[in-house]
Amino acid sequence: MKFQILDIIPHLKNPVTGEIVSTADRLNQVVQTAPPSPRTTTSTGAILPVSTPTETDTFAAAWEDWHAAHEQHRAHPHGFLAVTHLHWLDGQAARLDGAPGTWSVENDVVSVVLEPGESLLRDGRELNTAAGATLEFGPIEERGGINLVSGNTVIELAKRGGSYIVRPRNPENGLLRSYRGTPSYAPDAAFAVTGTFVPFEVPRPTTVGAAVEGIQHVYEAPGEIRFQLAGQEFALTAFNGHAPGTLSVLFTDATSGKTTYAANRSLTVVPAADGTVRLDFNRAINLPCAYTDLATCPLPPAENRLPVAIEAGEKIPYERQEQQ
Repeated sequence: MKFQILDIIPHLKNPVTGEIVSTADRLNQVVQTAPPSPRTTTSTGAILPVSTPTETDTFAAAWEDWHAAHEQHRAHPHGFLAVTHLHWLDGQAARLDGAPGTWSVENDVVSVVLEPGESLLRDGRELNTAAGATLEFGPIEERGGINLVSGNTVIELAKRGGSYIVRPRNPENGLLRSYRGTPSYAPDAAFAVTGTFVPFEVPRPTTVGAAVEGIQHVYEAPGEIRFQLAGQEFALTAFNGHAPGTLSVLFTDATSGKTTYAANRSLTVVPAADGTVRLDFNRAINLPCAYTDLATCPLPPAENRLPVAIEAGEKIPYERQEQQ
């Protein structure tokens, strides 16, 4: 079974129509808009980009467009900044803060019993609201999920690490209302390099830790990306991306915990038919766990801990800086 990184960019639906409103696919497809820069080799063998003023301006403008679109997506009214609670379901029936009804799970089926006056919608359709009626959902595949709606709140029901979770998402959440953008390094063409995707003979199931203690994630790694940076050779294990034809790379580097978020950053790449990939670390993004403790984001595999400083991409969010 193939798993995809779905927590990195939420996959949401319009609360009324059920229409997908996530811009994940569009964002994944625009990760490589700037052309490769001319390069030269120093006396030490290091490969450095040589950019004219016009090329530099074009590169920066493309990054600004991408960054603006990504920030707009991140601030979606029902995105991860809107998550108010993280509930782990078990066999004990319980009412959950931020969600209507009494919830429980048994034999891979989630049950919800609504009280008079409570309601839930799915794909724009109101579900049975008779007092005492039991609504059932599942089974849900690992890393899968569905979205229910109650008023202006989206209720995410998902499966993570073998357990069912409920995460209400409300546009009035303080984290979303106070969000003022994410600091980033200025775009630098030196951190946009060309590499090669080398597929494994057989895709490798890869187990990684999570931002939440006690659970693990398993992803299918179809191969690795080999590249050079500052005269050194590196390889990064790649997972299947959210959009078809994309790969997702989780990594840390020498800036992690200093100027960038300690646990992880993510980069989406699109390999060409011949395996050529463009790794533009200027577009390395934070995962939801960089902003909230209510996320279950995966950690990078051990081999993706780069010993060099990637001074590009998103930095530690203001929200985390204020907690330090």
